[in-house]
Amino acid sequence: MITLLLLHAFITWMLCGLIWTVQVVHYPLFEDVGHENFSAYHGKHMWLITWIVMPLMFLEVASAGLLLFWGEHSWPFLVSLAALAVAWLSTAVYQVPMHDKLVRGYDAEIIRRLVLTNWWRTLAWTLRGLCLAGMLHDLMSKI
Repeated sequence: MITLLLLHAFITWMLCGLIWTVQVVHYPLFEDVGHENFSAYHGKHMWLITWIVMPLMFLEVASAGLLLFWGEHSWPFLVSLAALAVAWLSTAVYQVPMHDKLVRGYDAEIIRRLVLTNWWRTLAWTLRGLCLAGMLHDLMSKI
């Protein structure tokens, strides 16, 4: 189970780093692309980022499910699962629909809302990373 927890934490930390990069770099730069090049830029962003994000998100859920199935019920893990639900719900309810609107072209208000609502995912994955780091610290201190 320790190996699975390490793998799960590694995946979560990859997503945490990725979401901070998206939040601080990618999404704010959408405003600077301009109307003329926005559709092409946004389309490339969506295509390329999906190849990184989606496999990691599915691996994260799968490894979390296995940990839960194999008896991991500690409070930090359960908090991390709640944060995982927030990240997925935010993705489905806010980010995906906004990206669908941006496919039609540049919209400063949608970009502003995308940056604002993406803080939910950023904070959720950060909380997950902290919870899992705490769990690993506790495990290592017992060895």
